Amino acid sequence: MKIGQIFRYSKPKNKFPEFIDGLPNFFFHTYTPNNKLVSLEKGIVGIAKIKAKDAARRPAILTSSSPHNIGSEVTPWQDYFDEDNGHIRYFGDNKDDSSPPEKKQGNAILLEQFTIHNSTDIQIRKDAVPIIFFQRVRYEGRSKGNPQFKGFGIISRVERVTQYNLALEQPFTNYVYDFTVLDLISENEEFDWKWISARREPNISLEETLKLAPSSWKNWINDGSLSVEKNKRKVSKLFITKTTEQQPQAGTTEKKVLDTIYNFYSESNARKKRFELLASVVAGEIIKDSIGNYTDGWITPSGSDGGADFIGRVDIGKGFGSTKLIVLGQAKCEKTNLPTGGNHIARTVARLKRGWIGVYVTTSYFSEPVQREIIDDKFPILLINGLRLSEEVIKLSYQNGHKNILDYIRIIDRQYESKIASRNPEEVLLF
Repeated sequence: MKIGQIFRYSKPKNKFPEFIDGLPNFFFHTYTPNNKLVSLEKGIVGIAKIKAKDAARRPAILTSSSPHNIGSEVTPWQDYFDEDNGHIRYFGDNKDDSSPPEKKQGNAILLEQFTIHNSTDIQIRKDAVPIIFFQRVRYEGRSKGNPQFKGFGIISRVERVTQYNLALEQPFTNYVYDFTVLDLISENEEFDWKWISARREPNISLEETLKLAPSSWKNWINDGSLSVEKNKRKVSKLFITKTTEQQPQAGTTEKKVLDTIYNFYSESNARKKRFELLASVVAGEIIKDSIGNYTDGWITPSGSDGGADFIGRVDIGKGFGSTKLIVLGQAKCEKTNLPTGGNHIARTVARLKRGWIGVYVTTSYFSEPVQREIIDDKFPILLINGLRLSEEVIKLSYQNGHKNILDYIRIIDRQYESKIASRNPEEVLLF
């Protein structure tokens, strides 16, 4: 298996043939002789424990995510995948308040592993169960039956959170997991299922199975938490992002949301100006997810922005050794099928001073020449394209318990006038 590879998960389940509908057959590639076929029927699936010759063990835990069901009773949350940077944020399997979240089968399995994965004892870590990640994706217009392999790894962090089930119109408690995706550099980016098959064989000891494990897993077993960053998946690739990767695909929820945003704000030039507040909220959320400490500032008055539409602040560190960075934001509500103008980005960059960070939010996308200029000149600016914008608005809407995106946008928009201020950007450092 390779990260990013899409499989066909068809019914009835069968390990043959090797390919179905032009895709590798999931059951063919995960089959272990004399064992039941692996299932992805639930979001969290623990392969049944076996009694091996040395001790009982669970061969693996499989997690899967269904973006097309986001916000439904089936999936009242939104998972986040950034496997190329070694990170997945994944919500547990509680969906209502009928029972404690830790009693749900999937949560119970993962919580048990969290303790093991974060143990300082190498003997305990040896008993750790690898977690294998899948995300269901659209393929040739089909939204179901296409799991995409996203890698394997461990649980680094767990939070108990309150969520809101839009379908049931009720809050509930759940767990959210931060998974670390481990690298496959030594394996030439190939994940060999023979390791999992060996872990399913009772006559093979745990030590023997480790010989088939990826190097990053063996390194982590030996060195524990101190080696996580070193063994974390990090993909070094060209920084140019293709246009298709900046725009949501037709027929997807993200496409519908982006169209909703554009249509709401494009009624007039005055309405387009109000997009700045939504852009500010989205930029703040992305920065919080990356750095963790962002302070909202204000929206600049129309006609006097000078290349800045909103102001914010990032705080790094605490106490005497801390520092504050000014965030200068530009927002453009523009046609989703045309690239944003490089002159607008240039105006934002021209305003940046030493220690400032730029943010540019658009409903469209960034052309390759614009991206190359920013990369070549090493401008400290965060680019948020239409796809990322729609993804964040979906997440924020669900987190705030809104039934539809337009309701959420309208609530943000009603705050617009109260956020306008005519101030010098440096004043945000005094908050």
